[in-house]
Amino acid sequence: MLSRTALRASNARSIARRGFHTTRPQLSSPYHYPEGPYSNLPFNPRTKFFYIRFWGFCAAGFGLPFAIAVWQTKKNK
Repeated sequence: MLSRTALRASNARSIARRGFHTTRPQLSSPYHYPEGPYSNLPFNPRTKFFYIRFWGFCAAGFGLPFAIAVWQTKKNK
């Protein structure tokens, strides 16, 4: 009886240990994309005028609703 319990406990430890192993990513797989910083962005933040375009896009997106509201209130009825 004790030997079965000891065998089961040692088996459980090895199975639990095996569950944490990972395999090396297959880079030839069509479902694996490059990993690392800046690889998951749809734009390149390292271009020369990126920050000017970025802040311009943010300002336009923030200011557009206010500009539309002013235009709607100033237009003729």
